[in-house]
Amino acid sequence: MLKESFRIVLITCGSREEAEKISKILVEKKLAACVNILSNVKSYFWWEGKIDEADEHLLIIKTKAEKIKELIERVKKIHSYSVPEIISLPILEGNKEYLKWIGDSLK
Repeated sequence: MLKESFRIVLITCGSREEAEKISKILVEKKLAACVNILSNVKSYFWWEGKIDEADEHLLIIKTKAEKIKELIERVKKIHSYSVPEIISLPILEGNKEYLKWIGDSLK
């Protein structure tokens, strides 16, 4: 088990511009060590009682557990969706040097 608690956070965005804006803010504010943007994501979901669909961009964010609350609040303030997807998943194992880099980047 890791000494520190690292996280992957997933966030979807409706445009490339929004995905880039959120990514840059999270890295600048040291809420994320790294953000990957995956484009051409097709999403199907329930919204307002019916099945909807959207072309989205998925952010894959590497961070630490202690940053999650602030990250969520920051994203909710700047995201265009009324209910943005912000999901945190624990990193249970990984390359120790990479995980150290995440921790060092967020100091």
